Amino acid sequence: MPSYLGAIDQGTTSTRFVVFDATGRIVSLAQKEHEQIYPRPGWVEHDPEEIWRRTQQVIADAMQQKGLCPSDLAAIGITNQRETTILWNRGTGRAICNALVWQDTRVEDAVAEISRQGGPDRFRKQTGLPLATYFSALKIRWILNNIPGAREFADAGDLLFGNVDTYLVWRLTGGPSGGIHVTDVTNASRTQLMDLTTLQWDMSMLEVFGIPKAILPRIASSSEVYGQAQLDAVSDVPIAGILGDQQAALVGQTCFESGQAKNTYGTGCFLLMNTGTSPVLSRHGLLTTVAFKFGAAPARYALEGSVAISGALIQWLRDNLGLIQKSSEIESLARTVEDNGGVYFVPAFSGLFAPYWQSSARGVIAGLTRYANKGHLARAALEATAYQTREVVEAMELDSGVRLHSLRTDGGMVENDLLMQFQADILDREVIRPLIRETTALGASYAAGLAVGFYKDLGELGKQWAVDFVWKPRMEGATREMLYSNWKKAVTRSFHWVD
Repeated sequence: MPSYLGAIDQGTTSTRFVVFDATGRIVSLAQKEHEQIYPRPGWVEHDPEEIWRRTQQVIADAMQQKGLCPSDLAAIGITNQRETTILWNRGTGRAICNALVWQDTRVEDAVAEISRQGGPDRFRKQTGLPLATYFSALKIRWILNNIPGAREFADAGDLLFGNVDTYLVWRLTGGPSGGIHVTDVTNASRTQLMDLTTLQWDMSMLEVFGIPKAILPRIASSSEVYGQAQLDAVSDVPIAGILGDQQAALVGQTCFESGQAKNTYGTGCFLLMNTGTSPVLSRHGLLTTVAFKFGAAPARYALEGSVAISGALIQWLRDNLGLIQKSSEIESLARTVEDNGGVYFVPAFSGLFAPYWQSSARGVIAGLTRYANKGHLARAALEATAYQTREVVEAMELDSGVRLHSLRTDGGMVENDLLMQFQADILDREVIRPLIRETTALGASYAAGLAVGFYKDLGELGKQWAVDFVWKPRMEGATREMLYSNWKKAVTRSFHWVD
């Protein structure tokens, strides 16, 4: 009997393959970064062929590390950067242009155009989403309208669309030679083309955006056998789980009950709360999304607060300003000062997501004086993530009517003790780091394991969650509110920067 599960974690900046044992412990892991392409201000692209090469490389590397063969894996799950949009030729497998990344803002004019009839929330009831540059529909429309020959290829049935999950499953299961064209409900719920109630493509939405249904993948559950891998390193292993990255982290944190929530600190920052078997429409700037659907069981829904830039801000300080050499150095630099020195950094590089949805906002550093130094800038960059998280927590509590007594966290930034302590301080509640940190990949492996009977049920998975560390708030209330008030003031300075 196979002893392990595999998970492809295809993120915004890198691709990983992780092998887990039945207890959720990591057996093997390989990771490779891919290029971030910025052709113009506001444009963010990835090369799909590079992502596919990296995927093949990390699978082979992780399997070789422990001398594993395909028969050692019961199944493979996939988790992925959501909304990122790829269109490719079904005959050759080649993308017709670079992938448009979720952070890309080139469709800003189209957001304004389509909002003129019915406002930015005109599709929220069907899709749970406001009109924004974030989601896939307008990115598909842009490619069809701007890449020479794209619409003609689509009309002829030669073009396929997918977010990264769909693209990888298609390539893994044979590509032009019989590749499976499929997505799951969590990724489909981020396109702004799926009806939240029926969990099917909404024909009225396709008409508004001018997207032919023939290019879209079949929508499936998050946990079922979609096909068999055709790569040598994992030949004939079932591909049996698909979850968008934030939903995968929710599953990895075993937030299976209504009211349970997690916050992932990655390239962006994403707070999800399980709201049960009925979608809850937000009145406070959050998104309504599908949390997961396991096999034939009813779908579970979530409220989500999406922050576009958190860890990406640290990368920007590293790559664009050269303030640090490695991302891990940000904490020691921030610790060279006692506080932020009155400096606030609003990282609205791609506009502001939840709870503002201000696509015309741009990044602002406020409160600078001659006193400020690079330590203050580093501290302000870390604190920006915590302030944005508090804004999302407050909106989520208003929408759900549930007070979060503690916050489960995951993602790369949870290793930063200074940030996590400040998060507890500015929230005035406990912040919890789980024992197993790779919750996104873990969630994908859980979905795959459930599909093939590697795990019995959700109860078995729930018993595996354990606490590594808890940060308790220790900031004076007056200081907390003064800092947060100044943050709110800084945020308003970023509004409407782009005409």
